[in-house]
Amino acid sequence: MTRVVVIGDLMTDAVARAFHPLARGSDTPASVIMYGGGSGANIASWLAVEGTDTTFVGRRGSDITGRTREMELMGYGLDSRMVMDPERPTGTCVVMITHRGDRTMLSDPGANARLQPEDLPRDVFGPDGHLHVSGYTLINDDSRRAARVALRMARDSGMSISVDGGSHAPLERAGAENFLDWTQGARLLFANVDQARVLTGRDEPEAAAKVLTAWYPNVVLKLGEQGGLWASKTRDDCVTAPAEPVDPSPGSVGAGDAFIAGFLPAWLLGRHPKEALGRAHRLAARALHQPGARPDLGEGQPVRRGAPRGQRIR
Repeated sequence: MTRVVVIGDLMTDAVARAFHPLARGSDTPASVIMYGGGSGANIASWLAVEGTDTTFVGRRGSDITGRTREMELMGYGLDSRMVMDPERPTGTCVVMITHRGDRTMLSDPGANARLQPEDLPRDVFGPDGHLHVSGYTLINDDSRRAARVALRMARDSGMSISVDGGSHAPLERAGAENFLDWTQGARLLFANVDQARVLTGRDEPEAAAKVLTAWYPNVVLKLGEQGGLWASKTRDDCVTAPAEPVDPSPGSVGAGDAFIAGFLPAWLLGRHPKEALGRAHRLAARALHQPGARPDLGEGQPVRRGAPRGQRIR
């Protein structure tokens, strides 16, 4: 069975959900709950609990929060290769949810921003593996060099590679041409509509996806309630699949990360893109049904380790 290596961010999410319209300059009743987060860590966690042999590479602070977050990751059954930063704290993201459900994120990457090429474990790079790099690690100025070194090592060792667009506002600040250049050699790009618009200037998802196939052989766009689509430079048409209808949990975050973790194993096994999209939507729906961005195993639910017998991830 082939290992999937995820390089990315580890965060603590402080999810603040307002019960009434925000009272500027005053207090607004709210629910504030702390969860494990970080796009890279979320993707790795969902992959692991769904049976994929997964390694996560990142950087955390030496604080209690960092130790707690890493223990959570290990509880999902993945191989944690975290490096401890002696100075910077573990990253934190404040997720502000208005009474209408609109969301805004305030992110302090903390130790994530200090990921260095020296932090990359050489033994996880090999021709039978797959590398996924979180867009946040590429977009951040201080961790970008490590991400680019990882991409080069993966290319040199014959690994397949996927990347995601991170978040549209910092992606726009980093620049579309830069991001496309940094991610040369990736076989698969994940992006949402806003990120695709930043990268291509196109508003229509199918048009944006086809433009992106000039850089990536495979492109998957997350369309929210409208579902998702896959495009390839070898096909003129796009494959689409509807999202599963779901009534989201008020504190749910990270469905896009679960979507990526749902799609990747099926795609790596050579399944039809429509089947891979269906699996992506099912895992995203599961994420929407629970609070927080990581898998909620619940009491008595075992962690599934490894792919089913007879299946080899390519």
